[in-house]
Amino acid sequence: MKITLRQIDIFLNVVETGHLTKVAKYMKLSQSAISMSIKELENILGHKLFDRINKKLILNETGRAFQKEIYPIFKKLRDIEYEFKNSINKGIIRVGASTTIVDYLMPSIICKYMSNYPDVKITLKEGNSKEIATLIKRGEIDIGFIEGIINDPEVIKETIAVDELIVVSADKSLSKNYFIDGISTRRWVLREEGSGTREVFLNYIKNSAKDLNIFLELGHTESIKSILLNHQCLTCISKISVQKEIEEKKLIEVKVKNFKCERDFLMIYHKDKYHSELFEKFAYFAKSMMISTLKDIKK
Repeated sequence: MKITLRQIDIFLNVVETGHLTKVAKYMKLSQSAISMSIKELENILGHKLFDRINKKLILNETGRAFQKEIYPIFKKLRDIEYEFKNSINKGIIRVGASTTIVDYLMPSIICKYMSNYPDVKITLKEGNSKEIATLIKRGEIDIGFIEGIINDPEVIKETIAVDELIVVSADKSLSKNYFIDGISTRRWVLREEGSGTREVFLNYIKNSAKDLNIFLELGHTESIKSILLNHQCLTCISKISVQKEIEEKKLIEVKVKNFKCERDFLMIYHKDKYHSELFEKFAYFAKSMMISTLKDIKK
């Protein structure tokens, strides 16, 4: 499209006053710039828009038709500009989160935020920690929440809170205390490669249980819990993801001696990300709610 918003703005101001000098003064432009803009607009449309009568510009038939069509569009654009300039509670935030956070933390955060700010739309993508970091680097999401280890100069990470990983099973015979190497030969089901939960756990036990018997790898925490409930096996999983099952005695926490496996929940974004007021407000809200939720779980 060759017509510019500046040309439309000048046109509508000339329509209102009829005098180039007044428009030039109001818009802080030269009179020749105003005149040139009108001529360019008429050349683009292929029609004269004004009659020049007694040194005043008067809309002709074509000009009146053009004004009727263009004024509502220009007014809408001006209203949108004003609204977004003066509101930090309108817009779209693209969020990504790793599986544990998507399942057990993010739904309540997003629902509460959108209830408080109904003009904000939030899109949510799920993936493992590496996948979320990749989406950040591609610019496909604005902000990510993960529990993995990310070392990339393009990705800025902020620690939000500490999450506890525990060993769990449905096998009630595993009620006594063990060292991790004493149960490493039993059947284990873990998350897939790229998962933050898997990466942190295997890194934690690498010196004490090098030959962990991993018989199954799954892409989702809920799938792992289903396997646990129906087979005699173990996993290492976030405490927040099995709290309900432990309380209902469907699963037990296996007491492992000298085992304190923790990982950071991270907020990540691209190093070149522009921090709009909306971005900052959502980030603060999400961090605060996540910290509060994890504190409640630890009580």
